[in-house]
Amino acid sequence: MTATPKTYDVRTHGCQMNVHDSERLAGLLETAGYVDLASLPTDDRGEVADVVVFNTCAVRENADNKLYGNLGQLRQLKQRNPDLQIAVGGCMAQKDRATIVDRGPGVDVVFGTHNIGSLPALPDRARHNEEAQVEILESLETFPSALPTRRDSAYSGWTSISVGCNNTCTFCIVPALRGKEKDRRPGEILAEVEALVARGVLEVTLLGQNVNSYGVEFGDKLAFGKLLRACGAIEGLERVRFTTPHPAAFTDDVIEAMAQTPNVMPSLHMPLQSGSDKVLKDMRRSYRSAKFLGIIDRVREQIPDAAITTDIIVGFPGETEEDFAETLRVVRESRFSSAFTFQYSIRPGTPAATMADRVPKEVVQERYERLIALQEEISRAGNREQEGRELEVLVAVGEGRKDRATARLSGRAPDNRLVHFAQPEDLPESQRPRPGDMVTVGVTYGAPHHLVADSALEGGAFAVRRDEGGDARAALQDQGGDGVVVKPSVSLGMPRIGAPDPVEVSAPACGA
Repeated sequence: MTATPKTYDVRTHGCQMNVHDSERLAGLLETAGYVDLASLPTDDRGEVADVVVFNTCAVRENADNKLYGNLGQLRQLKQRNPDLQIAVGGCMAQKDRATIVDRGPGVDVVFGTHNIGSLPALPDRARHNEEAQVEILESLETFPSALPTRRDSAYSGWTSISVGCNNTCTFCIVPALRGKEKDRRPGEILAEVEALVARGVLEVTLLGQNVNSYGVEFGDKLAFGKLLRACGAIEGLERVRFTTPHPAAFTDDVIEAMAQTPNVMPSLHMPLQSGSDKVLKDMRRSYRSAKFLGIIDRVREQIPDAAITTDIIVGFPGETEEDFAETLRVVRESRFSSAFTFQYSIRPGTPAATMADRVPKEVVQERYERLIALQEEISRAGNREQEGRELEVLVAVGEGRKDRATARLSGRAPDNRLVHFAQPEDLPESQRPRPGDMVTVGVTYGAPHHLVADSALEGGAFAVRRDEGGDARAALQDQGGDGVVVKPSVSLGMPRIGAPDPVEVSAPACGA
């Protein structure tokens, strides 16, 4: 008689780095014999998984509230099922450590950002010792890409090129939690990308806390541009994206690599944080507004269709109305396609947490609303300019919350704008686009946060290109049933950490 497998549920808070780390946590648990709760038919699922893992964020104040609120909800379930185990990892675990066990009764395991590979053993140890296990390492011992990975998507994937950050922004806790920057060898990154493409992946996003400083460990300031060009030589890789760059380290060779490498997409996320030079200095952001705007101008000069997004913090300590006016000025001149805007929140352990001249909450709120209104106006105008254009959209899963009601599908344009598109009403099922396929559509309306492409209903552009990404996704779905989430099989990691040995990279591979 086959024993019932233990199940797991990984819940992710925070950035793309956390999303990719969660894929590794899932891979580790799968390798240890656990089964994703969502992969089981609805009737075969328990009330909750045997192991629930929270991969946490510590960037914003509400991250704490979110975690402890979720732990409170699980407490009653654990009282009914003492065998339920709860693990907390990620940045908040690295920061708060044993405090999590005190504030969240019922937590069995706490692990940090540097030792996610410890996860499968820690629940077993907690069960055996009948007490919570807290294991936090102060530095990275194994690059996360060396670990098994259960990826979420069959056609789109993340690839880490570095971890950690050497910057000292006064508002940011990440360097203290992720450590100094560690870079992977270029050959290992390209080998991982090639392995993903061989499995049907069409789109890869290169990840790092500061991707364009890649190469700092082995002394090559042009390494990131070379890496982008090398990705352009990988057959079958249709889209390359990256996040997140830092304006201080953003060089013209990267702009040239983006412009000259066809599969590097015309989208760029460039965090501004503030348009005030005084506030930027207080933030220890080693650039000023003129340099930032110069980067934007040079990107648009070489990549006219680029969609540029940003991050902005409102209400940093000491921010005056004149400082905020400078932020509005830079936003107007930059014409961002969208912006992630935040009200400053104190993060204990950061230099900004002890700064004087706090901006009153009501002032921050009023400025925040003005910024949102301005960016909405700019985003709408930019998206209206897309009307009438034909775009090739990579069809995605879960991008459009209203797709079922509107009978549309959704996906991302090359510049990463979200597109909701209609299909011809008489299109046979066998010809309908699948997630992972490419569809050419005409934009009929630009809203502030998305594009609508109903050209298929108006006799306009509509063409489906079925490809390996769609094939890979369809093959997975054939294995599942109603309500079952099927993901790609676990892939083995690619080991190595630290500065690479000197290697001679051929000119065709890096474009040098």
